[in-house]
Amino acid sequence: MSELVVRRLLVDLKTPVARQWNGGDAFRTALFNALSFSFPAGEQFFIDAVKLGALDLTDEERARFDDELKGFIGQEATHRRIHALFNDHLHAQGHRNTWEARILKRRQWLEGADARNWVGATAATEHLTAILAEHLLAHHGSVLAGAEPRLRDLWLWHASEELEHRSVAFDLYRALGGNEKWRRRLFFIGSVNFVVDLARQTLRHLWHDGTWWRPSTWASAAQVLLGRAGLLRHCAGPWWRYLARDFHPSQADGAPGVRWLAANADLAPPVARSLLSSS
Repeated sequence: MSELVVRRLLVDLKTPVARQWNGGDAFRTALFNALSFSFPAGEQFFIDAVKLGALDLTDEERARFDDELKGFIGQEATHRRIHALFNDHLHAQGHRNTWEARILKRRQWLEGADARNWVGATAATEHLTAILAEHLLAHHGSVLAGAEPRLRDLWLWHASEELEHRSVAFDLYRALGGNEKWRRRLFFIGSVNFVVDLARQTLRHLWHDGTWWRPSTWASAAQVLLGRAGLLRHCAGPWWRYLARDFHPSQADGAPGVRWLAANADLAPPVARSLLSSS
């Protein structure tokens, strides 16, 4: 297993965010804002899940996973912090995060459950976010067209790191003896929850901004979701692949993320090991 790099993202998150920061497009802005609201609580769940799972590994297995888990936790903790800063601007605009409460409620349902349930749910959601990351990196010219450059960089950095660590929870689930039946079941449950929650939070943003009734909003939604480069059209195949018995996250192409991170090394430099060990 390879060591994951934890990076700092050097973007300005102090300057207020424009209400329609994504190219003036109400739907695209609302969709990304909704996703961002899920990350602080969601990333914390992922961190806690792999920590819990690691406790059930043998000493030999724990040594094998050690660098990967440290990198995964470091990257997810950074995502959580960066999106919390971004979300502060959304709160200042009057947006209300209802998705987070549902994440926390589901977390309560898992309290005391087998660690494999926590890790399996994380692996499932990591695949969903990796699918979105693949799509974003391939089609950012349209999905983030006209976006504020600093926020475009934020999303492309996050997407690139999602591809980089997409296998960690999956491999941990397998190492813990997680079975195929529950892997698929958790994926179905997670997919339904994710889609419903994303739709609810996106609609809440549109309602709050008073843009839900505009024809241009729904024209954009049709293009983003169902157009030639539409999210639903291009993500159906990768979604189904998770159900295959021989599936592994590494089968997907992570090269776009590698290229973005290499081309933007000054924007997202590695965190010094000394800082990681002292945190």
